[in-house]
Amino acid sequence: MIHKTYQTPPNSCRVREKVRHQPLFQKLSDGYFRELYSRCEERMYPEGAIIAHARKRREGILIITSGNAEVYAAAEDKDTGEVLEVVQEGGILGLGSLSNFLGISEDDTYAYMVEIRAIETVVGLYIPYEVLKELWRKEDIRNYFLHQVVSRLKDVYVSLAEQVRLAHEFGESEPFLLRVQDIMTRPATTVDRHVTIQKAAETMLKEDASSIVITKDGSLEGIITEKDFVSRVVARNKTVNDLAESIMTEQPYHIHRADYYYHALSEMILRGVKHLPVLDDEKKVAGMITMADLLRKKNRQMFSALKKVEETGAHELNEVKKEIYDILALLIRDNVPSLHILDVLTELYDRLTKRAVAIAVDTLKVQGLGSPPAAFIWYQMGSSGRGEQFVLTDQDHFLVYEEVEENKKEEVEDYFSRLGKEITNNLEKAGYERCKGNMMASEPMWRGSLSKWRETLRRWSMRSTNDTLLLAQNFFSFRKLYGSEELHADFLETVQEEVRRSSIFLYRLAQVEKENQIPSLEQPIRALLRIDRKQLDLKREVLFPFHHALQILSLSNQILEGTTLEKLGALVEKDVITDWFATDLRHALTQVMEFYIKQKWESITAGKPPSSILTFSQLSTKEKEKLIRALKEMRKLQSTMLSQYSL
Repeated sequence: MIHKTYQTPPNSCRVREKVRHQPLFQKLSDGYFRELYSRCEERMYPEGAIIAHARKRREGILIITSGNAEVYAAAEDKDTGEVLEVVQEGGILGLGSLSNFLGISEDDTYAYMVEIRAIETVVGLYIPYEVLKELWRKEDIRNYFLHQVVSRLKDVYVSLAEQVRLAHEFGESEPFLLRVQDIMTRPATTVDRHVTIQKAAETMLKEDASSIVITKDGSLEGIITEKDFVSRVVARNKTVNDLAESIMTEQPYHIHRADYYYHALSEMILRGVKHLPVLDDEKKVAGMITMADLLRKKNRQMFSALKKVEETGAHELNEVKKEIYDILALLIRDNVPSLHILDVLTELYDRLTKRAVAIAVDTLKVQGLGSPPAAFIWYQMGSSGRGEQFVLTDQDHFLVYEEVEENKKEEVEDYFSRLGKEITNNLEKAGYERCKGNMMASEPMWRGSLSKWRETLRRWSMRSTNDTLLLAQNFFSFRKLYGSEELHADFLETVQEEVRRSSIFLYRLAQVEKENQIPSLEQPIRALLRIDRKQLDLKREVLFPFHHALQILSLSNQILEGTTLEKLGALVEKDVITDWFATDLRHALTQVMEFYIKQKWESITAGKPPSSILTFSQLSTKEKEKLIRALKEMRKLQSTMLSQYSL
């Protein structure tokens, strides 16, 4: 017998008020709504409670008004079940069994496959099928379910089930798609910042924890680790009667409960921490995840690569590439989503580049040139600047240094000329080819003082030739990687000022993009192979036009730097595009990058020159559908940009 796992929520949860505006009820008269609502049931499930058991026939659906629930593939041990979907506030649970409600199937196979549980307190309205049956008579309700919810569920379950299957086929007993909430310790061991150091230590020992989180009303304020107790009490001359806040790390790095395993792993490695507080959607502390938790789940390849990057010298730079490519192969093999692959690799490549810069600075010291004679910044451009480099391609970078007195200019220019060449040489040793267009800091054009860069930008804006437009397109994908924050702020101000003065220049950039619009493949899928084109260059025909459109739209709204996703977020904040459009664009970019990464990686592993050309005949019907939808969304962004310039 399955016991009841819920209770009636308090009136403060305002369930009735929230569901009144839900699409199922919003068009009903007040009287009809009251009558139907009386036949439903308000429910509250505590954290960890089973909302829908496996092997039990479904009898209704649940609209979530607060909290999160996860749908997972049922297993004998609940801790080994794979999470298929996280459903948040406003979502509906139980749609997978609609085939029974519709009379399509007598056997509720879905219920035997999945279970649903609350990952935090879930409050909602349970709607029995008898009520849903009355609502179903309305055409708009049927359309809502059939065209939005059912199709979404199909995509989610098919996609995630396939990823889990592939991960198991490759011998992974615990797929890389594991989420933080599945392996974190809950609840986290917490105390208030005003308790004594002794009390905090006693609490940690009692809970057998290796760290303790400092919270206020559930919100994260700090963290103290075992190492902190040992080192900071002595180093800061503290006593056990001093307050815990005096030795805590304030505003520590943290992670969201729905993030993936590999994201937590890369965060810990790249930030040099072994404990990450886990937060929920309300930014409250939900648990703790440690390096030990992760090591129990996965191999040590990532650690090997980071150690190689951090410890390498100039003569060992060429050895790092293989380590990073091994990780790339693992991520691709485990079917990790493309944008997450790029997150991990961007961090690794950034570390590698910073190491190349540091080695170059040390080399010039050994040669007798001393430390840098002025503050400077190293910027990445191109795919690296956008955070989308997954294999080592050619170099794209520039260098900015601060203004100095006239009598020191020659000395400073000579130093940074040598530094630019030294860094470029180091990156070449690491596996980055030299840029065929010479867009590198080793070249005079791509290094200089603030005033020189101001002159360069003005020259580009006044002489809008095809060559200068090409240079500008690459330049405006810049991202700071190394150097002075103060100088960086001055540089951004300089660039911003020149962009404001050059509206005609942006117009010329937009004109170029009008001639390079993303292809439309919106013919019926069965006719796709009968259209003229048989292949598509993802880099030149899709990604370049998309990034240029985003770049121009960002510049026209004074958004100067950042990765692709950061720029999309900034456009949402400025109300240039809607949040849902940004979400669609992120999904479209994910799809295109999956094709792009797969295409190039297959070429590389086959010993062929990397290719971004996608041949339609090699795609499945489902892949063609994904590509068509993705290109359609990307064209919308391009159209948004062109409309601003009346093109």
